[in-house]
Amino acid sequence: MQSVFAGHGGRSTLNANGRVLGQLLLASGAITQDGLAAALSEQRSTRQRLGEVLVRRGTDPEAIARALAAQLRLEYAAPPIRPEPAALGVIDSRVASRLRVIPLTARDRHLRVAMADPLDVAAIDDLQFQTGRRVEPVVASAMSVDAALAAYHAGDVQAIVTRIPQLRGGASGDVESAEVVALRKASEAAPVVALVEAVLSRAIQAGASDVHIEPAGGSLRVRARIDGVLRELFVLPAHAAGAFASRVKVMADLDISVKRRPQDGRAALRVDGRDLGLRVSTLPSQRGEKIVVRILDPANASRDLDALGFTAETLDGFHRLLGHGHGVILVTGPTGSGKTTTLYAALSRLDRRTRNVITLEDPIEYQLEGLTQVQVHKRAGLGFASALRAVLRQDPDVIMVGELRDRETVETAMAAAMTGHLVLSTVHTNDASSAATRLADMGAASYLIAAGLIGVLAQRLVRRLCPHCARERTARDIERQTLAVPVDALREATGCHRCGGAGYRGRLGIFELLVIDSRIRDLLARHAPVDVIREAAVAAGMDTLAHDASLKVQRGETSWTEVRPLLGLGASDSRCPHCDAPLRAAFRACVECGAVLRTTCACGSVLDSRWRHCPRCALPAGSGGQRPQGSFVRDQSRPAGSGAGAAGTDTAGASRRAEA
Repeated sequence: MQSVFAGHGGRSTLNANGRVLGQLLLASGAITQDGLAAALSEQRSTRQRLGEVLVRRGTDPEAIARALAAQLRLEYAAPPIRPEPAALGVIDSRVASRLRVIPLTARDRHLRVAMADPLDVAAIDDLQFQTGRRVEPVVASAMSVDAALAAYHAGDVQAIVTRIPQLRGGASGDVESAEVVALRKASEAAPVVALVEAVLSRAIQAGASDVHIEPAGGSLRVRARIDGVLRELFVLPAHAAGAFASRVKVMADLDISVKRRPQDGRAALRVDGRDLGLRVSTLPSQRGEKIVVRILDPANASRDLDALGFTAETLDGFHRLLGHGHGVILVTGPTGSGKTTTLYAALSRLDRRTRNVITLEDPIEYQLEGLTQVQVHKRAGLGFASALRAVLRQDPDVIMVGELRDRETVETAMAAAMTGHLVLSTVHTNDASSAATRLADMGAASYLIAAGLIGVLAQRLVRRLCPHCARERTARDIERQTLAVPVDALREATGCHRCGGAGYRGRLGIFELLVIDSRIRDLLARHAPVDVIREAAVAAGMDTLAHDASLKVQRGETSWTEVRPLLGLGASDSRCPHCDAPLRAAFRACVECGAVLRTTCACGSVLDSRWRHCPRCALPAGSGGQRPQGSFVRDQSRPAGSGAGAAGTDTAGASRRAEA
């Protein structure tokens, strides 16, 4: 059973709903009765641990640890945890990671260990059995234990490297063959196996999605992509590079003698009791082979849509789309924007017991129960289009197509939707409004797109501010002017030991949901421009990516710096006269240089600096009713700046059109 207190994994004898821990914290004064009730309610809906919910709601994890220690009459270990070197030798680092403990001191027959969950009796019994010592638990926060484990693994890695022998190589064929034999032998040596497992385990425990192993001059650099950003984990000596790379290739069943062409493979790894998948890719470079390992955690496949960062309105609209019996739903965004995670979360919401759900994927990243997953293999003659035609003969209710890549696949998917099937798929576009145009550019008929498409979800991923070190400050003028919602104060990243100094911990989604109504369907059939489709969608109530990003800045979930690239999405052809950055119709200031572009009329309309009259109320732009340039007024009834074509020529007509 997973701990309800630990910020990460771990087992516990506490009740699954966290009420025992909740009562302990309530009695110690760490939280209030209302706070506990709200946290338990959120825990039931998000299925997260009580400790994670409390931390997200602003409770200090160190305060939780101190309160728990006081209630249990145990010691409390304040960060940073500093174990004695002699104690580290008592417990193997892999055992420490599996049980999430850090040995502090070892005296005679006693062993003091820092634990995030001191009520984990099974872990304590395991330690006592393996060490033959009486274990005395000390309470620490999960983040403190994680930081200490990271340092523990770093020391292990350096110790393992010193035991790896240097390999000899040469240029001749005989020497090259001997080198391959030596590499294969070295890849099976205990120090190399331990080194690869230690490095991958460290990356997984840090929450990495990818591990980059790349030659860098006289060393081997290991970096991990954590929350979308690459961070350096280790720098290994050059003599370990060949054996390390060969071990990874052996795990993925790749040919270690092939170094001059790319290879792809898969492997499995068990870390801290979790079975994970690894997708391995090699690429020859000037300095040697670069290897990237994608970490596939099955837990990501079963994530709930509620935990992805949707606003209530967007989530409700997406649920309604999934409730349709037929139609095509697209998820759009660049590579790495979380499209696959969203699709799997959507599939997990469907009733797979009474419906025939089939997926076409390239590659299959996660295994899901209750559905049929098909691996697309183009070289074997099984492309997306041919596989989709075969699936239609399998009496499907719901079909997920990994990506719409060509005209034939698009038209087959649209035809399937029109004959009573629900089709989920992805396409690469910047926003939701561009999806239909992208399909048309592939050669699909506009009438098919208009008839089959029922909704498009565009998304991005941004880093979530660390709840422990983010600080609030007064918003700057450029931030007020470029955000789509009013803000007086916002939060920014600072960095602490809990987030590794990054200032961010975890990621959340930014979403834009385009629901195809009759008006937009007519525009799609007539192959209308993207700007026209976007304006119609906003008029129908669509929240844009820029608006959703602004809301999450306003709520303190992320920073303005993180969402800044999203504020320029949907830009028109106009550009800033000062720095030539692209501009949107609603911009009053340039997101790049901060130059003020527009003022605001007393009626709430945003005015272009070149206009002589307001297009909504017909007041002269230079009249005294004009608001200061820094003020914020958002017109909820129509997009800012609309009606600009009539400005300065027919002000009365512009006013009538705006009022209509």
